[in-house]
Amino acid sequence: MCIGGLELQRKALKADFMTEQSTRIPFHSASPKVGIILLWYPLFTQPFIFRDVEAIKTRLPAIVYTLYGENLRLCSREMCQAGSSAQRLGIKKLLPILFSNAKFLLGHPLRYTQLFGNHVMRRWKSFEILGENLWAFLCGIHLAPIVLRAGIEILYAPWPRGTTTAARVIFHCTGIPYVTVARADNLEPRDPDLVDKLLDACAIRTNNCADGVRIEKLLAEGLSHNTGQSTPEVRVIYNCLTLHVDKCAPLAMKKPVKLLAVGRFDVTKGFDVLLDACAILRDQHVSFTLSLVGGGGKLMGLGNLEERLHRQTRELGLEKIVFFPGLVDHDAFPDILRSHDIFVAPCVIASGGARDGIPNTLIEAMSFGLPVVATNVSALPEIVRHEHTGLLVPQRDPAALAQALRTLIENPEKARILALNGAKLARELFSPQKNGEILADFLVQANRAWRSRKCAE
Repeated sequence: MCIGGLELQRKALKADFMTEQSTRIPFHSASPKVGIILLWYPLFTQPFIFRDVEAIKTRLPAIVYTLYGENLRLCSREMCQAGSSAQRLGIKKLLPILFSNAKFLLGHPLRYTQLFGNHVMRRWKSFEILGENLWAFLCGIHLAPIVLRAGIEILYAPWPRGTTTAARVIFHCTGIPYVTVARADNLEPRDPDLVDKLLDACAIRTNNCADGVRIEKLLAEGLSHNTGQSTPEVRVIYNCLTLHVDKCAPLAMKKPVKLLAVGRFDVTKGFDVLLDACAILRDQHVSFTLSLVGGGGKLMGLGNLEERLHRQTRELGLEKIVFFPGLVDHDAFPDILRSHDIFVAPCVIASGGARDGIPNTLIEAMSFGLPVVATNVSALPEIVRHEHTGLLVPQRDPAALAQALRTLIENPEKARILALNGAKLARELFSPQKNGEILADFLVQANRAWRSRKCAE
């Protein structure tokens, strides 16, 4: 295919993106009122959650409740504007929260004790996880009468830890059903209450097929110990693209070719393997640079991995070709994507089982027309289809990763074809309009099925 033909297709793809992302959908008729439970809203590290919530709010009457206070650091202008309507708790609401819990405890001491034992008294892996679930429990007790008065008919908890703890407490206090979401490292290593949360949900959403299989296995395990309990529906609904694609990456592919990897500095990202691959490419005299965008480290509770990556870069002698721009504003991310030639997602499965599903940065890179190299772990093959939408390599194999990157660097035309195919697939699988409508319909159907089941009992 000639470069001119590829450019025409890229322009057509951009026009399709812009048309779809400007479309608004009217409310469903007879829509249930949704209470969305989050820790923070919005949060710059969770643009996919932001897009899901806004899709729900566009299509269904909804109220967002956050268990923590405001945190708009590095959020886009759109996020900041949309987050102003959230009803926030956090430390400023500590006294009302404690009062609500004391009132419940005095009025229903046995019931409160049972709920506390069920939701809090578990063998948590860390004090951090214990703290999150304890706070979520207290917030759930406080929110129960609030969501009841607000007329909430179904709860949506996009994370299976604190947010679903609060939703499950509300469910046990009021009978309002909840839909939870489980994915990637939420499933392994698992929390001690995960299976109970999944079984109590009226429905479960996950954002990739690989995790859907893992959830089904967890439910089967739980049902083997809870005979007679109904099985919640598990639905795969992919995330929505979070960035507006107004201009695709030009893919100049001029030397030095610009590589890009983005994400929090966490063991599941495999950035140490990428640095080893870069050393191999350097020794092979391949002309390239790498931008390793992200960070977090201790700020995100991820330890000192950031320091280790900087030290590894120095030890390998890569300081002149590997750069660390740090955390970036969400509004600046499109320009970063457009200024690079190849995106790398060297994800790994950590020793404890933690893993990524489909990194949001990967699908954004593909939507902007970047060719990608990724590992064949978890759900990555669902979007990176080898030799069609990108190249796949085994995890923890720097030599294979270096060879795949070299293949694209030395074959720009191949890279452009893979990029075009990848952009088309990203638009199809992660369509904001289509997936937003599917998610809203899922909540409507889950609420309807729950009400029908209760009426039949």
